[in-house]
Amino acid sequence: MSNTLLVASLTLRNAYLLMRHGHSEANRQGRIISSPARGIDSFGLSARGKQEVAETLSVWRWARPTRVVHSDFLRTTQTAARVAEYFGVAPTPDAGLRERGFGELDGGEDTRYADAWARDAKDASHENFGVESVDTVAERMIEVMRRLERRHEGEVVLLVSHGDPLQILLAALAGVDLRHHRDRPPLQPAEVVSVL
Repeated sequence: MSNTLLVASLTLRNAYLLMRHGHSEANRQGRIISSPARGIDSFGLSARGKQEVAETLSVWRWARPTRVVHSDFLRTTQTAARVAEYFGVAPTPDAGLRERGFGELDGGEDTRYADAWARDAKDASHENFGVESVDTVAERMIEVMRRLERRHEGEVVLLVSHGDPLQILLAALAGVDLRHHRDRPPLQPAEVVSVL
């Protein structure tokens, strides 16, 4: 897929911040939790993750968000709720920001991420192990931004999502070949980056 085509129709009238959720129970247990069946009601923030979010807020150096939009998984919902409360805005869930689906790897050890990422480096459209392809993740993440662009103008939008989807989105926005989305250092738990 051409990243040029992917982002060509994306004319930005808003500013965007991207935030990865804080350290989660899934991280603590070393498990891949990518399905809505497991992730929406379970595997929220760990005690460490709650502290990470609080630390990020205590040293906030980015623009003040006027909108907080988040994945509906528990770990991102809890992260977004803390940020939204801090800034006095209402958080809005959006399923388009969900974790990348890892198919048959879901529920297993997080060391298996490397198996999917090795395939990603060869083919961004692969669905080995039943994983959601990198191309598909990029399309749905960009679509979230397109919807926000149609509805709002002049806002500072904080998107709270997961490590892999955010890394893929950053690659897409930068025009990087999506097979190389792992070349960029991954966002750390509760890390925020500004884009565009």
